[in-house]
Amino acid sequence: MTSLPALFISHGSPMLAIQDSPARRFLLGLGKSLPRPEAIVVFSAHWEALGGPAVSFAERPETIHDFGGFPAALFEIDYPAPGAPQLAGKLAGLLEQAGHAVKRSPARGLDHGAWVPLRLMYPEADIPVLQVSILRGGTPAEHERLGSALSELRRDGVLVIGSGSLTHNLHEFRGQGIDAPVQAWAGEFAAWMHERLNGQMNEERRAALLDYRSRAPHAARNHPTDEHLLPMFAALGAAGTEARGERLHGSVEYGVLAMDVYAFY
Repeated sequence: MTSLPALFISHGSPMLAIQDSPARRFLLGLGKSLPRPEAIVVFSAHWEALGGPAVSFAERPETIHDFGGFPAALFEIDYPAPGAPQLAGKLAGLLEQAGHAVKRSPARGLDHGAWVPLRLMYPEADIPVLQVSILRGGTPAEHERLGSALSELRRDGVLVIGSGSLTHNLHEFRGQGIDAPVQAWAGEFAAWMHERLNGQMNEERRAALLDYRSRAPHAARNHPTDEHLLPMFAALGAAGTEARGERLHGSVEYGVLAMDVYAFY
């Protein structure tokens, strides 16, 4: 079986589920461009745990509408994908072997960081899905280690996804249109990330990425808190030490939300 890539997907606003945009159109075709996964593991920016990663063992994960102030149509969406409790057990074991203190969640559903992109990629909702939390207050290096513990799953046909956002400063959204001009501080940050993520990973690139808050331009402005970038490091880790990155999509919504999608092989 051919190993699947690990993906980092910028899921942007929940409106991605229903509002046309270049990013939405790209995700509508992404699932068809990949070998069909046996199961999907999602690290979402919208599930954080203290002290160690949490893993969902839900057999029928509910669709969580973890947002407010959006159109009623969003709250009516259901993504009834089956869970993957057997895979969750194997995954939890791999994390524990790597030294992580795992929390087992019997009923955690799919938050919008998971179901919004998956509904576009796999609208039939017929592929088992489980979520793994990120670490509240965790570092990029800690999340890379989380992902690396799961790298062998990719050889078994499991698609590992880190779902967050390449830029994420909602304080800079002031009602501008979805196609508003890109703010320089967002574009410069996305360009810096692209220079280090696209292509063969090496020690210099990896060190710069792990220390992005000190080295990347406008890092704190793009990520006042970094929970939306941490899933990217989990995806990078899942691809192993010899990872090669490829930007599959790049666009910006509302002038401030970079919607980049990367594959790591």
